[in-house]
Amino acid sequence: MLALVWTAPPTIAAEMGRDMFDTRLSSSPLTDGTRANITGEGHASAQLDGNKLTVSGDFHGLASNATTAELYDGPGIGIPGAKAFDLTVSPAATGSLSGSVTLTAKQLKALRAGHFYVQINSQKAPDGNLVGWLLPPHPFAGEDVPVAGPGFLPQFVVPRK
Repeated sequence: MLALVWTAPPTIAAEMGRDMFDTRLSSSPLTDGTRANITGEGHASAQLDGNKLTVSGDFHGLASNATTAELYDGPGIGIPGAKAFDLTVSPAATGSLSGSVTLTAKQLKALRAGHFYVQINSQKAPDGNLVGWLLPPHPFAGEDVPVAGPGFLPQFVVPRK
C-alpha cells in the first residue's frame, strides 16, 4: 500500500506566517579518543511564528545521559559557531528536547540562511554528542546512501557555466 504525505513547501509555510525547519541529529565530529562516547541519533524540528522559534525533538542511543541541549549560531551550514540559546533536554540516553526562544532581526536572518543548529551534550561528550543544522524541510538520505548532485546544502550550490 502506498501512502502519500504532503507537507507545505517552505514558501507556502512562510506565506501562512510560519517558517518550518527540520534536522536529523547525528554524531558530532569524532576523534579516536571520543569515538566510544559519541553515539546515538535523533530528529529536531522548529517552527517560526513571527520572531518566536519553537524547537522540539527526540534522540536515542547516547552512550551516557544527555546533560544540555542548545541552539548555536554558526557562520554557515556545517560551520560551528557561538551558543545562542539553551533548550530543555531529558537527562537520559533516550529522550526529548524542547524550547521556545525570541529571535532578533539578525538572528532571524541567520536562521533562514541555515546558520542555526541544535546540539545535545552528554556526560561522556560534554562538548557535543549530537548535532544538526535547522534547514527548510527536505528529504534525508539513509546512512551510506549516495545523494545525486550537490545534496542539500543550498549555500554550496554553485551554478555551472
